Amino acid sequence: MPQGTIVRTDLAEARRRLAATRYLLVDVELPETGPEEGEQLARRLGLGDTDLDWFGRPGEPARADFLGDTVGLVVPVVQDERVSYAHAVAGDRYLVTAHRGPALLAPEITAHVRRERPRDAVALLFLVLQSALATFRRAAVAALLEVEELEDDMFQQRRPEQVYRLSRLRRRSALLHHSLLPYLQAVDEVITRRMMSPDFPLERQRLAREFQHVARMVLTDIETLQEATRRAFGSYSSLVAGEQNNVINRLAIVSVIFLPLSFLTGFFGMNFAFLTDELESRAVFWLLAIGLQICVLGGAFYVLHRTRIWRRLRDED
Repeated sequence: MPQGTIVRTDLAEARRRLAATRYLLVDVELPETGPEEGEQLARRLGLGDTDLDWFGRPGEPARADFLGDTVGLVVPVVQDERVSYAHAVAGDRYLVTAHRGPALLAPEITAHVRRERPRDAVALLFLVLQSALATFRRAAVAALLEVEELEDDMFQQRRPEQVYRLSRLRRRSALLHHSLLPYLQAVDEVITRRMMSPDFPLERQRLAREFQHVARMVLTDIETLQEATRRAFGSYSSLVAGEQNNVINRLAIVSVIFLPLSFLTGFFGMNFAFLTDELESRAVFWLLAIGLQICVLGGAFYVLHRTRIWRRLRDED
């Protein structure tokens, strides 16, 4: 790769250099909000293909088009908590990228170029695609570590806000998967079609296979994140169910103790002839009122001890 320079210029100068330079990377920074001038961007740069009307247009979904000697891509890139899309058109002599707002990948691509020195624009395109995949991998790994840390915290002490954090991470995993999968399918279709061509160079076949391998690994990382969030939700549900079981067991203990007592008080509180006529002495009253309740409480505690319910609740506490 020849020595290169980084120059900030306008579209007219970029078009002149595209026509004259043997190997050029052009990065176009578009305003985040403003008129939709993307229909004219490809022609203003001298690319001139009517199939590139989408280039630079906001709201374009992920895509990969093979246009004879050039390839057009809409590449998803993870930026903070959202996924933005960068547009790229690559030929044998040039790579033109366009994006809304600041270039997220510019420092990383510059470092790759200085370190690896790609031989042509196609090799540089694969560097850009690898850098875009790296943003998905970093986001998936960071979210996965957060899920594991959150799951450990749940087993220490369950708190209601943990389920909201899990919901946010689950939505993030769905966003990553929903953004990356259609893009990978489109790119894989184009790469497979090109690799079947007999005139596809061996070096580019190597780059394509390396990209497909990394793409599968990143997709696996995202699917691992999705599985981890589902597992964490299952753990949270199990903890809630365990706490509910403890409450039910405590209610069962209370019922075992107080239901017989309630029956006794209700029975001897009834106003029928035997109670009013025969049970008149104070000794009989204390024998029945206190003695029976003591016997019932003793029987209840014996049952709890034999069934180990009390001991299990004490161990769980």
